[in-house]
Amino acid sequence: MIISKLHYISQGNTPEAHLENIQKACTSGAELVQLHLKDVSDAKYLEIAKAAREITFHFQTRLIINSNYKIAKDVKAEGVHLEKSDICPTVVRPDLYSWQIIGGTANTLEDCESLIAKNVDYIILEPFKSSAEDSSTITLGLDGYTAISNALITAKPIIGFGDITTDDVTAILETGISGIAVSDAITENFDSIKQFNLLLKASATGEIRHTFE
Repeated sequence: MIISKLHYISQGNTPEAHLENIQKACTSGAELVQLHLKDVSDAKYLEIAKAAREITFHFQTRLIINSNYKIAKDVKAEGVHLEKSDICPTVVRPDLYSWQIIGGTANTLEDCESLIAKNVDYIILEPFKSSAEDSSTITLGLDGYTAISNALITAKPIIGFGDITTDDVTAILETGISGIAVSDAITENFDSIKQFNLLLKASATGEIRHTFE
């Protein structure tokens, strides 16, 4: 499966708000959304994931489920995204459909190399910048992205994440990063999806490093 250059990571104060925001993102032209629920029961996660699958199916938008690979399989989402504290991708792979993809979170070059060895389909490399909620994490910035991109020998798409705005996109692509994942900036203004998509498709850098449709 081709990995979209723009990932919308869902936000919301309630699970239902996540759904509303996924609907808005799809309406605004998102090609891929990640349902990112925390601290909910498996039953609730499954309920929301089913509803998200209906929304994304209607708009022909790809759906990734964060962390819960069993729910990703149940709702036939396009894939699952595993964070560093989640189960190992090599354990998950046999339980998924052959066409489902696995993404993984990385903070360092070593993380990326480990995920590549475990044959994930894409990597979210974070944080580009630190958010107001999490200022303790060491940020990678353009220099970190450049260093890691240059050191990695892989055809796997590397997706940048961490308080990214439209002002950052062109410079990020020039580092060799393939695409971006966005949460705050899109949730604040769903119309920004059009601008993000324009910027991501305007640069040839991503196409040189990786093959996209």
